[in-house]
Amino acid sequence: MAERKRPRRTRERILETSLDLFNRFGEPNITTADIADEMNISPGNLYYHFRNKDEIIGELYAAFEARVLPLLIAPEGRPAHVEDLWLLLHLVQEEMWAARFLYRDLDELASRNRRIGARFGELLRRGVDTVVALSRGMIAAGRMRASEREVAALAQNVVLVATYWQSFQRLGRANRTKDDEVDFGRGAYQVLSMIAPYLVGSDRKLLDRLGADYL
Repeated sequence: MAERKRPRRTRERILETSLDLFNRFGEPNITTADIADEMNISPGNLYYHFRNKDEIIGELYAAFEARVLPLLIAPEGRPAHVEDLWLLLHLVQEEMWAARFLYRDLDELASRNRRIGARFGELLRRGVDTVVALSRGMIAAGRMRASEREVAALAQNVVLVATYWQSFQRLGRANRTKDDEVDFGRGAYQVLSMIAPYLVGSDRKLLDRLGADYL
């Protein structure tokens, strides 16, 4: 006999519904009343689980952060190479897309919710540190040539472009009302194109091959 799926609790449904509405319409445009109406529950039922919208946002951000932080690591026991950065960018962009409302209204959200702003800042710094570690690993393995100053600047630029790439791609669409999924491969290539001039040997050739479909 097939195992019956556990019914989703109201709290889980609130988070899922909120994430969907925030992603589709932008968090500032959605109220707790909208969420309750979408779920066909009373506002009082929603407030039993969350005192306000900021609590919902805080939990959604914590879940996003918990998925992203394990990705921000450099390989251990082997030299780093450009495929590590390629995979990292793909995986992080997928998580960014799943919680895209955070990036769609990032400045407004961070200024309104200082705790999330501080945690987001730390997440960005972790991303920079990860790119620095990967770059140093490739330099040590002879796959990349760059000074420490260049590595520091590259790491910040990588995180900067990755953070706003999806917004840039959305703004550049002819039909901005259509919420199509972004091209993660194109995003990864756009970011790594900044590192390409510093790569040597097989890693440079590999990046050229990986990016061939996006030129």
